[in-house]
Formats: sequence, C-alpha cells, structure tokens
Amino acid sequence: MATFVLVHGGFTDGSFWGDTAAGLTAAGHRALVAELPSTGRTPEELGGLRDDVAEVRRLVDAADGADGPVILVGHSYGGAVLTELADHPGVARSVYVAAARPPRGASMMDLFGGVAPTWTVAHPSGLAAGTVDDAETTRRIFCAEMTPEQWAPWHAHQMGILSSAAAITEVATAPDPTHPATYVLCERDAALPPPAQEAMAASADRVVRVPTSHWPMYVDRDGFLALLEREAEAAGASRAAGDVLSP
Repeated sequence: MATFVLVHGGFTDGSFWGDTAAGLTAAGHRALVAELPSTGRTPEELGGLRDDVAEVRRLVDAADGADGPVILVGHSYGGAVLTELADHPGVARSVYVAAARPPRGASMMDLFGGVAPTWTVAHPSGLAAGTVDDAETTRRIFCAEMTPEQWAPWHAHQMGILSSAAAITEVATAPDPTHPATYVLCERDAALPPPAQEAMAASADRVVRVPTSHWPMYVDRDGFLALLEREAEAAGASRAAGDVLSP
C-alpha cells in the first residue's frame, strides 16, 4: 500500500479529488487530500504559493511513511506546489498531472508567456484574485468530453477564486529533486497547452501520455486509478531496494 497526498489545482478545492480518493481507499491505499489556501470563495482570505506548500508539507510530515511510501499527486497549478517539495525526504515519488512544473525563478505566469490565460478574468472585488465565470468556457477548457448538462453542476460547485499571488507573482525555488517524478501529459488539453506540457515533462523520469482534456481523472477514472496503482508499485519497489536520487 501507499499514502497518496492529492493536491488540487487552481479555482477548485479538495473535493475535486473525491472520486479518486475513494478509488484509492477501496484499493487499500491511504489518501490524504490537501485544501490549498490559495483557492476559495472569499478573495481577502486567500493565501499564496508559500501557504499552499506549507499545507502539503504538513500532510507529508504527518504521513511519516507508516502507511507505505508517500506519493505526491498534483494537478494543474498543484504541480507548482509539488515542485517546491521536490527534495522532501518523506516523499517517494511525485506525479504531475497536466501540471505546472516551473523552473527555479519562474512563476506560473511565465509558463503562459507572461500573459494570463484568456479564459481567466479579474475578480469583481478588485482584489488580487482571478476567476472563471462562464460555464461553456470552463467545460471546453477543462473537460470537453462532458456534455453541457454533465458539466453544469461541476462548474457551479468547483469554480472558485484563485489568488494572484499563487498564479502570477510568486516564483518557484524548485530545489533539486531527490525522488523520481512522473509527468502525465494530456494530449487534448486546452487549459495547459500540450507543447508547454512537453517542455515541462522533458526532465521527468517517466512520461505518460493520455488522449484526454485537462481532467483525465474524470474522463477515464479506471485508467487514471490504474496509473496511480503503477506509481505505488514503482514506489514500493524503489523503497525495498533503497533507491534514492542524488541531491
């Protein structure tokens, strides 16, 4: 068994991982779901990347390896959080799912060429936050495989507000990795363009390409769980062999 720490992306919360966490638990693993301070419903209460990293670090430290190797899984913006924990001694593997993997000194905005994605808008409050507010736009960007009727409740529940501190201004420290990383590249992604994903996947230890939009865990739930199961097997084998990357 393994302990999976699931890190959601921007504009959503930990409930994003509900189905994945249930599947992992049913398979005998432990699933810990992060609630990132950078996303919420109240702009003035949002944190930034450093706050998100502290929350995920807390979960990893609490896991302590007692329930098998710890595997970090980050989706979309959540990958930026994983990048900051690349040298955490308690992590066996990191899995980036259509995820940001900014190099040292770069911000999320740099990954988009210094310009915010066209599908985001400034929050009406005028505070340092962004949101997405059109259901058809979010369906096309995040999960085009769903019909508008299937997507409507997801849009209403999931689309929150992302702190600009996390999305724009805070830069990655990106320490040198001491554990392997897998990059899951979504070939039909309209949120994080596949060429950008290819560039970020280039330094990963393993690349898995899936023919889906930005939410592969909802397009092919069973296939995604099988992918994570393989990561758990690899982490278990490395742990038994005592493998570790040199810092």
